Amino acid sequence: MEWKSVSFDWNQIRAFLATVDEGSFSAAARVLGLTQPTLGRQIAALEADLGVTLFERNGRRMDLTKSGLELVEQARAMLQAAGQISLTASGQSQSVEGEVSITATEAMMAYMLPPFVARLRQHAPGIEIRLLGSDKVSDLTAREADIAIRHVQPEQPDLIAKKLGQTQARIYGATSYLDRIGRPDATQDLAGVDFIGQDHYLRSLRVLSGRGLQLDRANYKMISSSSVTLWEMVKSGLGLAVMTDDVAQRTLGVEPAFPDMEPFDVPVWLVSHRELHSSRRIRMVFDLLAEHFSENRTYR
Repeated sequence: MEWKSVSFDWNQIRAFLATVDEGSFSAAARVLGLTQPTLGRQIAALEADLGVTLFERNGRRMDLTKSGLELVEQARAMLQAAGQISLTASGQSQSVEGEVSITATEAMMAYMLPPFVARLRQHAPGIEIRLLGSDKVSDLTAREADIAIRHVQPEQPDLIAKKLGQTQARIYGATSYLDRIGRPDATQDLAGVDFIGQDHYLRSLRVLSGRGLQLDRANYKMISSSSVTLWEMVKSGLGLAVMTDDVAQRTLGVEPAFPDMEPFDVPVWLVSHRELHSSRRIRMVFDLLAEHFSENRTYR
């Protein structure tokens, strides 16, 4: 097999076939759950890899070129083969049983992981999932959990880590609270603005002060050891707090308090111990988590 000759990926083929079947980028993007620009980039990448033009625009419709027509049959064969692989993998997954524990921040656990758990239950109903929400870093080497989702890269050499990408974090507040305090500017005195912090809020205070916000300890009238409690207080209009976009974009009634301020980049790592190589159930959950986060549009 000449592996170097296979330079495109399956997502590009899937985007191509969806456009053929649906007749436009916008319709294909809807059925695949993508944005139109993302789908367009996948088509463009496939054309660049193959060195051909696959579509010609005819009004709102995308018509296949001669090269595109020649590719359709082979692409559909790939689709059928992929379907067979999925059926085989699905059948195998039904037989995987046992407990797998996942640790992550309380906010991620509460607002991000329920859709994943639903997906896992459908894919591998024999797996018993244990969710360990904690805003402290669990020790995987001591088997406190099988898999961890972290915002820092692990340093222990006996851990296996995969970077899922990164989200961003901003200072958020309830629209009702921002309306009440008059939407202050980031450059003005913030003495009358309440911030909600976690146990390590002094570190957060230093970071925010370094971004030019005029803050001190007096701004932090509320401290919580729980990121879920912190976020619920933000939603209730009690003050401002830093939260990641992946959580905030799933919450109605909140918005960035200082929209012109540059967001903070927050890396996301998926971590496990060496048992990942020998445990089918841990590997399955690890791989499904990676796939789940790769489909999340707030990660890049």
